[in-house]
Amino acid sequence: MPLPLPTSLSPSKVSSFTDCGLAFRFSTIDHLPEPPSIAATRGTLVHAALERLFCLAAAERSYERSLTCLEEAIVDLREHPEYADLELDDAAEATFHDEARALLEKYFRLEDPTTITPIGIELKLEVEVGGVRLRGIIDRLELDADGELVVTDYKTGRAPGERQEQQRLAGVAFYSLLCERLFGRRPARVQLLYLADPVAIISVPTDRSTRGVERKLAAIWTAVERACEREDFRPNPSRLCDWCGFKAYCPSFGGDIAQADAYRIDQELQRQAQAEPALA
Repeated sequence: MPLPLPTSLSPSKVSSFTDCGLAFRFSTIDHLPEPPSIAATRGTLVHAALERLFCLAAAERSYERSLTCLEEAIVDLREHPEYADLELDDAAEATFHDEARALLEKYFRLEDPTTITPIGIELKLEVEVGGVRLRGIIDRLELDADGELVVTDYKTGRAPGERQEQQRLAGVAFYSLLCERLFGRRPARVQLLYLADPVAIISVPTDRSTRGVERKLAAIWTAVERACEREDFRPNPSRLCDWCGFKAYCPSFGGDIAQADAYRIDQELQRQAQAEPALA
C-alpha cells in the first residue's frame, strides 16, 4: 500500500530528504515524535529573541534590549515541551541561558540592527510551483538602501565547510523563489547569518540559480512521489546519525520500520475517531 504523500515541500523537508530519505519519511510522513535537543531549543530561543528585537523601533534595537527580549522569550518558552522536556537542572539551565546570550552578543558583531528595515519577521509564505506546494518561514525579509528585497536566515550552529556551503544556501534560495513568485520581485541577495562563528554567507540570486532551484525541487518531488509509491525510503548512515532522534525505528541501528507504520496508522485512526462526532 503506497505511503501518503506529504502536502508540501519546505527548506527543512528538502534538506531532510537530501540528507536521509528514511529520516524524511519518519518525520514528514509518519510524523514520529522527536525528543527535544539543547541545540535546537537554543536556536528556537535565540530566534524568538531576535524576532522581538526587530519588532521594536530601530533606535531601540540595542544589545541590552536584546537581552530583555531573550528573557521574555524564556518566559514564553519555559512551559513548552521543547524546553520543559529538556529537564535541565539549575546549573545546566544557567549554562543554556549563557550560551543563548553569547549568540546574541555575536549577532551584534555581524550587523547593526538599527540600520535594518524589516518588512516581514517570521514571514510565512506559500505558493504552488510546477504543481508542488512550497511553504517556508523567512526569519527576516527586509529592504536594503536601494529598496531591494533581502532575505535573511539566522543559524545558531557553526558555519558549514566549503563543500556544504552551497547546500545550506539552497534553503535561502528556496525563499528567494517564494518571494519572486509571490511578490514579482527577485531578492537582491539572500544571506545566512551564522551567529556562533560569527560569519555571514551571502549569495545573489540570478536567472540561472532560480531555474536551478526549480529543477531541483521538481526532481526531489518526483523522487518523493516514487518513494511513497514504492514504500522505499532508504537510510543514509552518516555523521548526522549522531543527532538523529529516530534510531529506534531505523534498521541501520537495529530498529524496526514496522513500528513507524503502526504509529502512523494509530494516529490516523485517532484523527478519524475524533472527526466522527463532528460529522454526526
